[in-house]
Amino acid sequence: MDVTGIANLATTMAETSTSQAVSIAVLKKAINLSAENALALIEAIPDSQSIQNLPPHLGQNIDTTA
Repeated sequence: MDVTGIANLATTMAETSTSQAVSIAVLKKAINLSAENALALIEAIPDSQSIQNLPPHLGQNIDTTA
């Protein structure tokens, strides 16, 4: 094997390693952003007890006759 072949292989391996590291960093940022968005959506859900002032017996039975 000649020297240029070894140099080309080393360069290709270094570029692949760098590319993989960048891809992993972008993936981590995307996952963190998705987690933050999901948490914001969950926190935006209003408390059902504070909105409704309905009697507690409502919603307990379903009329199945049609």
